[in-house]
Amino acid sequence: MSRATYARLAALSLIWGSVFLWIKISGYGFSPVQMVLIRLALGAAVILAIAYAKGLKLPKDAVVWGHITVAALLGNAIPWTLYAEGERNGSSSVAAVVNGSAPIWTLAAALLLATEKRITGAKAAGVLLGLGGTALIASPWNGAGTGSGASILCFFLGSISFGASFAYMGKFLVGRGIPPLMLAGSQLTVATGLLLVAFPFLGLQPVIWRTDAVISVIILGVVCTGFAALLNFELIIKDGATVASTVTYLMTAVAVVLGAVALNEPLGWTVWAGAVAVLAATGLLRKKPRTPAAAAPTEAAARQVSNATAKP
Repeated sequence: MSRATYARLAALSLIWGSVFLWIKISGYGFSPVQMVLIRLALGAAVILAIAYAKGLKLPKDAVVWGHITVAALLGNAIPWTLYAEGERNGSSSVAAVVNGSAPIWTLAAALLLATEKRITGAKAAGVLLGLGGTALIASPWNGAGTGSGASILCFFLGSISFGASFAYMGKFLVGRGIPPLMLAGSQLTVATGLLLVAFPFLGLQPVIWRTDAVISVIILGVVCTGFAALLNFELIIKDGATVASTVTYLMTAVAVVLGAVALNEPLGWTVWAGAVAVLAATGLLRKKPRTPAAAAPTEAAARQVSNATAKP
């Protein structure tokens, strides 16, 4: 890989790996719904501004908008709120590692949606290894080391929702000829609307106007949600989907290090062992059988959409 490729990969890994840190700090001043609403609105504004500057247009098909709404619920509104809720009393490092188990739930959802016809030996091993890793991370026999039971549950439910959104987008949104950048902007816009609906019921808590919380939520929206999507597309276009997919591994490592260094979060051996298992499982689940060259654009498009809109 060229130096430019390494630079793009490092930048995106640092940005997405820091998401869990900014969520934790934002939670010092904002409730989960408040935080996610601001993040979604800022991210959507950045992505749509870039997309319109490139001459892209919003989709017009009502059916497409229906699928975008489901994807926004599964890939943004639900999981982002759950992760924010879980990090109120839980570890950002554990949240990052549990997030790495999303491919397990993607495979399960793909089987339910019939987009995955069979499970190879590698994928079966990946599922078993991933489940074992998540069990180690949760450590029900020693929950104090990884956060409260409620926070762990939020992380796992958020990961399941992420996984389901990948499979849903792959089945109903990829291959419709909609530019991925505009699709990402549309999805974040709809997710913003969903959070606005929830706000009167779940978002009216008093805001604590802390400087660190305000700065963190702005970084979450503008940098980690908006500009990161553009950087991700550039990485895929210039360096390929395979290179871009390695961000999943690198961002987890970055998040764990940031949690330990910036937040002094303890990391027991079960978290480390679980992290290794989950990352190895992700590698097995991402292993693709040989496919005809014609299928490559669809796979790349699926990764573009899922990476841009469903990162935590």
